Amino acid sequence: MTNASYQQFCPVAMAAEVLCTRWTMVLLRELVAGSTRFNELRRGVPRMSPALLSKRLRELEAAGIVVREPLPQTQDFDAYRLTQAGRDLQPVIEAIGMWGQKWVEAEPTLENLDPELLMWDMRRNLDTDPVPARQTVFEFIYPELPPSQRNWWLIVEPDRTVDLCHVDPGFDVDLFINSDLRTMTEIWLGLRTVARAVDDGSVSMVGHTELADTMQSWLGLSPFAQQKKLAV
Repeated sequence: MTNASYQQFCPVAMAAEVLCTRWTMVLLRELVAGSTRFNELRRGVPRMSPALLSKRLRELEAAGIVVREPLPQTQDFDAYRLTQAGRDLQPVIEAIGMWGQKWVEAEPTLENLDPELLMWDMRRNLDTDPVPARQTVFEFIYPELPPSQRNWWLIVEPDRTVDLCHVDPGFDVDLFINSDLRTMTEIWLGLRTVARAVDDGSVSMVGHTELADTMQSWLGLSPFAQQKKLAV
């Protein structure tokens, strides 16, 4: 994948040559999480340039980790799917995430706030079971952010799919959630509970009372939140 080589026969060194180029592990995290289309992958790695994303996908394809497939009924878009070699990386990615949750200090982690990545992660992990069996709209408001990043909408459809909008979709909102981005990231990472954030005023909600009361259950958490953080 790169001209650089460790010049070692060790399998760790050989694997590192394939997997440890910049952004590759983060891109693999998105593929393991189920993203397949280019624009989906871009939303999961919003600070990665489209040119570099294309380059890394070509490299993963050349390494036999992903395969590119044309989407049916379109000539313009492809899907990127993990091969067996790629699927075998799932426990590796999960183990790295668990290690990071356990041992990387919380403060440096919370210096890397990103509303788009946070909301994208929340979209795909939202638990629709506690949500009414109708279209339900949540609006998240981060008042300290510039207007272009301040408002986000999660929409649960009757078929239980979840959409993320950054432009007002024009639907009636069932629950408004007002929070600073750091607090919501702490909640997402399992470093803080919704109840604690509400009690200290870091989170306020207006709208459907039952949805507000059950936010901790429908919000879901990062897949790594179950790991207790030992580095603080």
